[in-house]
Amino acid sequence: MPEQAGAEVPSAGAEVGAGAVGDGGEPAAPRPEERLERAVRAAEQALIEYEIAVDTFRIEVENFSRLHHQKLGPMYSRLDELDARIAEAKAARSGDPEDIRLADEARARVMPMPAVEELFHGWMDGEGLFPEAAAMLTEQPVRPPQRVRPSEEARKLYRELARKAHPDLAQDDDERKRREEFITRVNAAYSRGDAPLLRELAEEWAAGPAPAERGPSPSEELYARLEWLAQRKELLTLVARELEEGAIGSMLRIAPDDPDRLLDEIADQLLAQVAEREAELAALLGEPDTSAGASGSVES
Repeated sequence: MPEQAGAEVPSAGAEVGAGAVGDGGEPAAPRPEERLERAVRAAEQALIEYEIAVDTFRIEVENFSRLHHQKLGPMYSRLDELDARIAEAKAARSGDPEDIRLADEARARVMPMPAVEELFHGWMDGEGLFPEAAAMLTEQPVRPPQRVRPSEEARKLYRELARKAHPDLAQDDDERKRREEFITRVNAAYSRGDAPLLRELAEEWAAGPAPAERGPSPSEELYARLEWLAQRKELLTLVARELEEGAIGSMLRIAPDDPDRLLDEIADQLLAQVAEREAELAALLGEPDTSAGASGSVES
C-alpha cells in the first residue's frame, strides 16, 4: 500500500507551544480553538501527502496495465484459442456429451461479450478519448499505447502542484471549484508524463490569485473538519488496498524496481505454454508438430 506520509494527527490534549506574551510579561492564555486548529492543519497535510501517494500508485497501475495488455494480450488470446481447439478435437474424437460441453465452454471463453464498462476501459481519461481510441473510431491507423514513465522532474512538479493547489486547502466553494479544475489538468498532464506542460501549469498557478489566509474557526467547524478528514483517509485506504490487491498492483509489488523484467519473464512462460498447447493439438489432430514456429510468431 502506498506509504502514508505526513504527521500524525495530534490529540486534543497535546501540549500547546509557547504562546504570545501578555502585557504583564506572562504568557497569554491560548485560544480554545488553538489545539484544534493545529490538529486540523496537521491532518490536512498528512491527508494531502497520502492522497498524492495513492494517486501516484494509481497512475503507475494504469500505465502498467496498458503495457501488460499490449505486450501479453496476444499470447493470452492464443492460449485461449488453443485451449478451445484442443477441447473441440477431444470432443470430436470421443463424442462424449461432457467433452462436447467442455468444448463449448472453452470456445465461449475465446470471444466473451464485453460489458459496457469494459468497452471504454482504457479509452479515455479526463481529457477525453486517447489518441489510439480516436483513431480507431475514425478508421485511422491505430498506434499502440506507449509506455508512460514520468521523469523525476515530472514527479517533482506533480507533487509540488498537488500540495499547493489541493482542493482541501480551499476556503470557499468558488476556490474549491477552481482548485479541482486545476488539479484535473495537473493529473492529466502527469498521467502522460508531460513535464513541459507541468512547468506551464506551475507558472500559471504561481501567477494566479493567492489563497486567502486561514482565519480562526469555531470549534464545531474544526471538529467537523477533523471528522471529514478521517473519513477521507479511510476511503483512500480502501482505494489503495483495492489497487494493491488487484492483479496489476500485485505484479508491481513483485518487481517494483523493474516491472519490465517481470513482463519479459511472464512472456517467456506464456510462450512455453503456447508451444505445449500447439504440440498437444498437433498430436490430437495427427499433424506434424509446428509449435516452435507458431509460438515464435506471437508478438512479445
